[in-house]
Amino acid sequence: MLLGLPAHLAPTALGDSVSRACHAIAATVLAAAAALLLTKQAATPDLLLWPALVSLLPMVVLLVVVERTRSTTAHLAYLIVGTAALYWYAVTLFSQVAAVQASDAFSLSLPKIALIMVGSTAVGPRRGLLWAAAGYAAGELATQLATWHTGASLRLDVTALLAFVLVAVVTGHAEASRGRARSAQPRLHRSALEQQVQGIRVDIEQQAAALVHDTILGHLAAVATSRPGPLAPDTARSIAADLELLVGRDWLSPGSVPSEAAVTAADGWEASRLHAAVEQSRSGGLEVAVTGDVSAVGRLDPVTGDALGLAVAQCLVNVSRHSGVDRAELVVFGDGTDLTVMVIDDGVGFDTAAVAPDRLGLTASVEGRLTRVHGHVQVWSSPGSGTSIVLRVPFAAGAPVVGDVATEDGVPA
Repeated sequence: MLLGLPAHLAPTALGDSVSRACHAIAATVLAAAAALLLTKQAATPDLLLWPALVSLLPMVVLLVVVERTRSTTAHLAYLIVGTAALYWYAVTLFSQVAAVQASDAFSLSLPKIALIMVGSTAVGPRRGLLWAAAGYAAGELATQLATWHTGASLRLDVTALLAFVLVAVVTGHAEASRGRARSAQPRLHRSALEQQVQGIRVDIEQQAAALVHDTILGHLAAVATSRPGPLAPDTARSIAADLELLVGRDWLSPGSVPSEAAVTAADGWEASRLHAAVEQSRSGGLEVAVTGDVSAVGRLDPVTGDALGLAVAQCLVNVSRHSGVDRAELVVFGDGTDLTVMVIDDGVGFDTAAVAPDRLGLTASVEGRLTRVHGHVQVWSSPGSGTSIVLRVPFAAGAPVVGDVATEDGVPA
């Protein structure tokens, strides 16, 4: 189970690995069949085995085509041509080699295995199993026809049957892994988000602990050492000021008074297209929870900020229209060079591989906009597992770095 990959990538990566392994096995057994023919021909020059050797060439050529295209047409062509080639191969062996007079001979099993293995590489475990069954049936049909035409014995080929069973077990495991990946991926997304929020909370708790130490403990010491009666005016004013600081939210900033950069960044969030996109979605009935360092949006240049806001707006529109849920999460965080925004929903999801290239929602409104400002997009989704979209854009050169990390309301989620 490929838990390290998004849900839509895990089955794809596993299927690609199985396909390459099957192609390697098919190439190996075809090479072994050719080597056996050459060895037999060298040992017995009177035999006429070159037709069998020639019949393997179309299978090798189509094996290369299948590896490069992975298309249904290529698989179908391989099965049809491979069946005819196997028939000719079997007829040649039955008529020339006295030791090969039954359909279960090992030398006949090799091209049958090649048919089974290449047939199993179709997209999707279920289809792969059907192609493997078709390859097994085609191989048995070809050898049966050859035994009828030459008078050889018809027997169950245990080697080919075991090869088909192996493919069935592997594809069944792939299908089970795909289901587990779908169910686990939303929890992985949620865990990553919770880890980030926990980091924000720890940072704020550390700031709060330092503030308590610098204010309350100092005032308690001053009260303990003061003489009986009213507090000194300076001490009373200091305590009142620190109480206002504790009750308020200014302590979330690096200093008790917000810096000019912090004010600019906060204003940048309120005036940004990203904030407008969130408010527009909320007015349309979608509940959008915003967390992270929203002040970092103020470090974007106007063109990049507009592109990001419009792309996120389209993502939220897609959540409203297609996800089947009325809630989305927007996580904003920035590092030294880039701003990253995650749009997450727990809706019905979709198969990213099945999205048409001309779908303007993802292609033009999201990916196209960010590409023009040197950003990029990652989409993690699969049917039934929700959708996570990660949008990353670069900050403006020389933009000030603001150290506070908070949600849009100034309070961590």
